[in-house]
Amino acid sequence: MEAAINRYRILAVTVGVMLLLLVFVGMPIRYIGGNATPSGIISPIHGTLYIVYLAFAFDLYRRAGWPLKQFVIMVSAGLVPFLAFFVERKIVRDARAALAADPARA
Repeated sequence: MEAAINRYRILAVTVGVMLLLLVFVGMPIRYIGGNATPSGIISPIHGTLYIVYLAFAFDLYRRAGWPLKQFVIMVSAGLVPFLAFFVERKIVRDARAALAADPARA
């Protein structure tokens, strides 16, 4: 399960950074500056990484045996700016606690 935690952690941070770039760089340049190129590049990258993030989040959710509410929180982390960083910390802490409590999940 530690490998699933690490995969989730890397993708959560990456998706969070890409979302911040999209919202605070790409979109202002598009709508204020009139140049759609940056958001045209960042948007598909974020979208693709978000799909991979969903797969890794589901894998961790399944391995940890959490309730559906936990997965919904994980999914929302890639959609709201800054939320990914807070959710990632909580999820990793909870996953490691679950792993420590039940080493058979490893």
